[in-house]
Amino acid sequence: MGALSPAARCRRGISRFLAAARQAEVAVATTTCARGQMASSTWAGTGMSQDDFMQKDECLVVDEQDRLVGTANKYDCHRFNQPGQPAGRLHRAFSVFLFGPDGRLLLQQRAASKVTFPSVWTNTCCSHPLAGQQPPEVDAPEQVADGSVPGVRAAAVRKLEHELGIPAGQVPASSFRFLTRLHYCAADADTHGPASPWGEHEIDYILLAQTEEPVTLAPNADEVDAVRYVTLPELQAMMDPGSGLSWSPWFRILATRFLPAWWADLPAALHSDKHADRATIHRVLG
Repeated sequence: MGALSPAARCRRGISRFLAAARQAEVAVATTTCARGQMASSTWAGTGMSQDDFMQKDECLVVDEQDRLVGTANKYDCHRFNQPGQPAGRLHRAFSVFLFGPDGRLLLQQRAASKVTFPSVWTNTCCSHPLAGQQPPEVDAPEQVADGSVPGVRAAAVRKLEHELGIPAGQVPASSFRFLTRLHYCAADADTHGPASPWGEHEIDYILLAQTEEPVTLAPNADEVDAVRYVTLPELQAMMDPGSGLSWSPWFRILATRFLPAWWADLPAALHSDKHADRATIHRVLG
């Protein structure tokens, strides 16, 4: 039998990976496949455009119970109103709420160059755990149940540095508290109209952290247009319809349904399981 081509080897590797994930409901991925070649096991964002990330980054596609069923690049996951895929592909995401030493929350305004939801204000950092990374960013069910989620934590450290320039040592993986998950679906209608070709359909892992010292901020202009620390009353004033500011749909859900209770009891939210609800996937799909 002749040697398999790189594309054939890659397809065979994906088939074996998915079979193992379905049997054990556990995925520990260190490599992924893109366009017939094996992708690097280490994410690198230097010099890459938004379009590059849409094609390169392999998101974790899941079912409604958050079980891994495969991977797909960000472009495919976020394409709405396509044949057989009206609401993109359901995939894992995370949202970081980073509080400063004085208890103020760090917000960011997404860059105008972002493909999805440009120029909206949102929480500190929002992104996706990816397949094929080191350290691995794919969490097993037991790691979700016990709250350890090392994969999502590693992804959060990676993206805080990439988007905001926060050195990894200032907000290490151990500083995050995983509280709960949110399943939501939202087309980017404000940017592209009611038949938007883009949107988000995610099971979003919510992470809280607080630093003892101010963090170093060097926002990446390709990702972030502005940053701001706010108190809860300041946030509520910013979110008033009369402010004229636009907000990400996931942040609007979290800020109205969950955040005030977490913020009012921040020490307990950060250092105990009082506000943790990891078994529940909150669904806001209307």
